[in-house]
Amino acid sequence: MKVLGIYGSPRKGGNSDILLDETLGAAERAGAGIDRIYCRKLKKLSGCLECGGCDETGKCVVDDDMTEVYPLLEAADAIVLAAPIFFYNIPAQAKALVDRSQACWAARLLNKTKEERKYFDSGKGWLIGVGASKGANLFAGTELTAKYFYDAMDMSYEGAILVWGVESKGSVKDHADYMQEALDLGRKIVTDG
Repeated sequence: MKVLGIYGSPRKGGNSDILLDETLGAAERAGAGIDRIYCRKLKKLSGCLECGGCDETGKCVVDDDMTEVYPLLEAADAIVLAAPIFFYNIPAQAKALVDRSQACWAARLLNKTKEERKYFDSGKGWLIGVGASKGANLFAGTELTAKYFYDAMDMSYEGAILVWGVESKGSVKDHADYMQEALDLGRKIVTDG
């Protein structure tokens, strides 16, 4: 099994990074192969240009750092997207990657009938979201983004670890319950296949 972690935070070593490290570490110890994408390291990454270039082939025509990302997305049996919450969604660096999954959606449209698109054949996806505030709708936008990102990947959205009220860098380590959830998620990804 191949598990891909997408680090969506612009801040290295922040709370969402810590939780994703815990999840991927547990998955690796349970026997999974691990790949990692750090959105903050994708220095040349355009948002989707909505040019229609992928409509006929399912391949993006933009030549930038996403050319290194697409093979990792395609090889993954499971993906975990982790990010802090910026204005009720994921940061721009991660959102650009998600938006560029339009090419994956185009491929899905080309390769599956409408009936076949009701089912997911490429794996499962999860979200780790960390927010500083405690608003009731803090994760509503992020969860919708994750759900439709995974839909484009032909993966089912399996759920999330949602962390309210944690802001200071590294302070999630003071929350044993969230750290345990991250460990449990890593094991679950592998055992539930």
